[in-house]
Amino acid sequence: MLFSSNIFIFVFLPIVILLYYTIFRFKFKNLFLLVSSLIFYGWGEPKFIIIMIMSIFMNYIFGLLVDKFREDKSKAKSILIFSMTLNIVVLFIFKYLSFTIYNINMYGGYNLNVPSITLPIGISFFTFQAISYVVDVYRNDGKVQKNLFNVALYIAFFPQLVAGPIVKYSTVDYEINNRKETFKDFSNGVWRFIIGLSKKVLISNTMAVIADAAFSNIYSGISVSFAWLGAIAYTLQIFYDFSGYSDMAIGLGLMFGFHFEENFNYPYISQNVSEFWRRWHISLGKWFKEYVYFPLGGSRVKSNDRKIINLFVVWILTGIWHGASWTFVLWGLMYFLLITVEKFSGFDKRPCKKIWINHLYTLLAVIIGWVIFRSNTISEAGMYLKSMIGIGANGLVDNVTIMYIKENIIFFITGILFSMPVIDYITKKIKRKKIYAILEFSSSIIVFILFIICITYLVKNTYNPFIYFNF
Repeated sequence: MLFSSNIFIFVFLPIVILLYYTIFRFKFKNLFLLVSSLIFYGWGEPKFIIIMIMSIFMNYIFGLLVDKFREDKSKAKSILIFSMTLNIVVLFIFKYLSFTIYNINMYGGYNLNVPSITLPIGISFFTFQAISYVVDVYRNDGKVQKNLFNVALYIAFFPQLVAGPIVKYSTVDYEINNRKETFKDFSNGVWRFIIGLSKKVLISNTMAVIADAAFSNIYSGISVSFAWLGAIAYTLQIFYDFSGYSDMAIGLGLMFGFHFEENFNYPYISQNVSEFWRRWHISLGKWFKEYVYFPLGGSRVKSNDRKIINLFVVWILTGIWHGASWTFVLWGLMYFLLITVEKFSGFDKRPCKKIWINHLYTLLAVIIGWVIFRSNTISEAGMYLKSMIGIGANGLVDNVTIMYIKENIIFFITGILFSMPVIDYITKKIKRKKIYAILEFSSSIIVFILFIICITYLVKNTYNPFIYFNF
C-alpha cells in the first residue's frame, strides 16, 4: 500500500486515526497500531508478513537474552554477534543470494541453479531496525522490551516500515509506552504529510517521466542536452521521491505521538561530498556510523591505512545495501574515493573560498553518482555518461529536449528552488508577529490547495511506486 494512493489516504488512514483516537486511545493502542501496520504491510503481498514476524520474534528473544546475560560480557557479546549474523544471513538470502550465484556462474564457470527469490518490500529497513534494537539493548541505550507486541510495533510501525527513515530504537524507546498525543503534533503531522505528498505526486512523478524517457532510450541514442536533462530530472526525482516519503513518514508518526528524526537537510546545497552525505538519507548515514564505522574504530585509529579500510567497509556496505547490482557497488566505491580524498586533503573542512566552485563540484559528483545509481548495468551507465560529454550522442540539442523543457519548465524551477532552504530563509527574515501570523495562515491555505491538486493527480492515477521500496 502506497502513502500516495487513494486507498491509503481515503480509507486506511482515516479508519486508523478514527479508531485510534476513539476506541483505542487509552487501552491497547500499541496493539491496535501493530495490527494496522501488519494490514498495511500485507496489503500487496501477505506472504511476506511471515518473514517480518519471524524477524520480530527472533530479535525479541535476542533482546531478552542480551539483557539476561548483561553481567556476563562475553556471553552477551556472543549473543549479540550471533543475532546480527542471523539477521544479515536472512537479508542476504532474500536480497543477494540470486545475485551471488549468478556471478559465481558467470565468472567461475559453474552452472549452479539460480533461485528466483522475490524481495520482501522494505526488508533492508526493518532488518536494520531489528539490529538496532538488539544493539541498543546491549549498549544499554534503550530498555529491553518484555512485551513482544512493543518490539513488534517498533519494527513494524507502518509510517517508516517499508522505506524509512531508519528509526534507532533508542530514539523511540520512551515513546512506545509513554508518548503523549497533542493537537499541535497532530496538525503539524498533517501539514508535513501533505508537503511530502506534494513532493512525491507533483514534482517527483513529473521528473520521473523525463528521466525514464532519457534512460530508456540510451541504447538507441540521445542528444547531449537530453542526457543532461534526464540526469538532472532523476536528480530531482530521487530527492523529492525519498524526502517526500520521509516527510510523510515523519508526519504520520507525529499524528500518533512519535517523533522521528529528520532524514534530509537540503543535501543539494552542500559544498562538498562529505557534507552531502551528512544531509542525505541522514538515518542511514547515522546507522552505518554508529553500528559499523565507530565499532571499527572510526577516524580515531592511529593508522591512516586503517582509516581508509574503515571508510571502505562503510561505503562498500552502503552501496551493497541499496541493491544486488554492480552499479550500486560502483556507486559506493565512487563515494568512498571522493570522501577519502576530501578527508585526507582537508577539503571537507576547508573547501575552496569560491562557494560556487564547491557547489559545482558537489553537484557534478552527485549527478554522475545518480546516473550510475539509476542505470541497470555498468556498461549502460558508461554509455549514458559518454552521451553527456558528446561521445556517441545524437547531436548537441534536439527537439525532444526542447519539448520536455517547455512542458515542464515550472516543475524544474519549482524543484530546483525548493531543494534550497527558501521557506526557512523567508521565515527567519520575518520577525514581526502580525506578518508571521499572516504567513502561517497563508501557508495553511497553500497546503490545503496542494492537497486538492495532489488528489486530482491521484484520481487520474498518475503516480509511481516509491524508488526506495526496492531497498
